Amino acid sequence: MQAVSNARRISRLLQSPIFLSSHLRTTEQSFLKGLAHRNYSSEVDNVEATPTEAVKDLYDKMLESVKVKRSMPPNAWLWSMISNCKHHHDISLLFDILQNLRRFRLSNLRIHDDFNCNLCREVTKACVHAGALDFGKKALWKHNVYGLAPSVASAHHILNYAKNNNDTNLLVEVMKLLKRNDLPLQPGTADIVFGICYNTDEWELINKYAKRFVKAGVKLRQTSFETWMKFAAKRGDTESLWKIEKLRSDSMKQHTLATGFSCAKGLLLERKPSDAVAIIQVLNQTLSDAKKSGMKGELQKLVSEWPLEVLKHKNDDERKTLADSLKSDILAMVTELLDTGLEANISLEDLNRIEEVAQ
Repeated sequence: MQAVSNARRISRLLQSPIFLSSHLRTTEQSFLKGLAHRNYSSEVDNVEATPTEAVKDLYDKMLESVKVKRSMPPNAWLWSMISNCKHHHDISLLFDILQNLRRFRLSNLRIHDDFNCNLCREVTKACVHAGALDFGKKALWKHNVYGLAPSVASAHHILNYAKNNNDTNLLVEVMKLLKRNDLPLQPGTADIVFGICYNTDEWELINKYAKRFVKAGVKLRQTSFETWMKFAAKRGDTESLWKIEKLRSDSMKQHTLATGFSCAKGLLLERKPSDAVAIIQVLNQTLSDAKKSGMKGELQKLVSEWPLEVLKHKNDDERKTLADSLKSDILAMVTELLDTGLEANISLEDLNRIEEVAQ
């Protein structure tokens, strides 16, 4: 009987005007909120799907020129269109007009050459700026319907985007495109590629591409060697470090601050603190005053940051032994450096953290 009574009371409550009014208000608010959200999303989509006014006007004028007037439009219109591209839809119109211009040049002007490399670079740059990477990659095709003359300089715009976004997948895609379209690698390409691999901790990938650069006869810059050797030292891979150092020394005589300290780290890993001191002394004697000013900072990072980085890349069995040796040898190195008269106020407090990380 009590259950029946409760059921009736609930039924009356549900049918009451107060409950119905409250329920309807809640339902109405939810509906309106959802509708507003859909309308907002729709408006955003429409904005992105609508080309920039200046781009659309230039597109229409150039299309009328080749389709109706049967004349080549002024180059200034195309360059202006490129500079005004802001969204993916703008780039879509840009590539459509490029295809029309190429077709007109072939059929009416009997011009078989592609547009110059400068145009391709600016088109790729615009693609990256507009977030239209799918079109940007098309600009690297050797055989394309847009009249674009691909170059590795164009690829650098996309690679720099990959570097700024730590995008290794895009890096791999672009490197495949360079190979497939016979675009020659350059020293600047290595700088960007090595930077991406270092920032994303892709050790195997940097070695894979480094071999490709070396095999292609690319003369690596100091900056590329700095990144590569710094990476090897951070990994604690002395075997790779000395191979890279051999390549570096074959093409350049003097160390930079970064490559010299990478070698010093390698010697510490081999338990040769006195040899590490000798390397740092040579740097102190050969570097310019401007470069030498960074010595203290590099030495402090060697003490405070580098040991922790190395230990992260070692397994549990190696970690404790390596931590003990690094703490002992770094302390010996710093003491010897100070005894030789090197003026550097180095904090050794972080050495105690080495043992904490190793446990």
